[in-house]
Amino acid sequence: EEDCGTILGLDTSALKEGEDVIEPLAERLVGNVAAEDILDPMERDEAGRPRMLAEAGSLISEETAQIIEDAGEIRLEELIAEEPMVVTLSREGYVRRVSLSEYRAQGRGGRGVQGATTKEEDLIHKLFVASTHDYVLMFTNTGRAYSKRVFDLPESQSRSGKGKAMVNFLELQPGERIVEMLPLPGFEAGKFVLLATAKGVVKKTELDAFSAIRSTGIIAVDLDEGDDLVGAGITDGQSDIALCTRDGYVVRFREEQVRAMGRTARGVRGVTLKSASDRIVAMQVLSRDSGSETTLLTVCEKGFGKRTPASDYPLKNRGTQGVITIKTNDRNGKVVGVLTVVDSEDLMLVTDTGRVIRIRVRDIPTRGRNTQGVRLIRIDPASGERVVAVEALSD
Repeated sequence: EEDCGTILGLDTSALKEGEDVIEPLAERLVGNVAAEDILDPMERDEAGRPRMLAEAGSLISEETAQIIEDAGEIRLEELIAEEPMVVTLSREGYVRRVSLSEYRAQGRGGRGVQGATTKEEDLIHKLFVASTHDYVLMFTNTGRAYSKRVFDLPESQSRSGKGKAMVNFLELQPGERIVEMLPLPGFEAGKFVLLATAKGVVKKTELDAFSAIRSTGIIAVDLDEGDDLVGAGITDGQSDIALCTRDGYVVRFREEQVRAMGRTARGVRGVTLKSASDRIVAMQVLSRDSGSETTLLTVCEKGFGKRTPASDYPLKNRGTQGVITIKTNDRNGKVVGVLTVVDSEDLMLVTDTGRVIRIRVRDIPTRGRNTQGVRLIRIDPASGERVVAVEALSD
């Protein structure tokens, strides 16, 4: 019987001599591995896969796991640039974020720029500035709380972007809507969340109680029937609280008059409203260390407003009626927002038509409490346009 070498006309002695040279060299290269341990490229495992590829894949997986372990865990925020963003929320629940650089400061009384495209009858409801890495605590009218990172919110490349519906990001219950959004860098020990309702109830809870919020949300306050949550703020346990009403009154009291409670507690009386139609529209946390330059800015729906030194608001006991902060006559309209500001900040106002104006706080004159104020933004009275949101911006 002839071998392959004879059939092909090859000198088989040369091949045998080559084997004698190659086999010792192969043993040296693979670390003196026995010939029977070398994988046959045609051999398959129980699943029918080439055994050589299976063994190689196992080695690669082990090496990859070791590389990842050595490199450490890569967090999502490390891949996202940190920059200030303007976040807006409409009354219909559309949220978006836009780079702060898209807005420029204008003179007081200017026309503003188009800030958001809203569908018919939708209004800009909330506006704030935060870093892309910040957390956002969101509180609803029914007294529940949710949490997201700023970079999780939809980004718009222009001021006129509409945004996306909040229901795409939160598991809101029927009839539930966001009424307050609090940006914060983290859940610092010794901090508190202070909540206020439309009927004047206030409640304080440790901030850490909101650090782990499930996707379905958690209870932040137990509301009375017919009451709604309207305001929320972060405190240090030694601040003053200012509750501001739609009819232009403010009551200021010590935070210590409100003891810390569990998340599901009801709260205590914060202010006594002067009329059945009046309601709380804003709550401000005032630092006791703030200097004389700190002022309380009041803005009315017809575009008028003013600044009043925080020191002009006397301390009262919790549950009293407070003092007047601005005249809410036909010229001004009702109060839509009250903020604590200083000269170095800018102010951003939003109308229900989506127009936005950014003005310098130092351009707004300081007035006494019982006065009318000056024009901050020129609105169109014929169309019924009105201011619906206001926010202070720190550079």
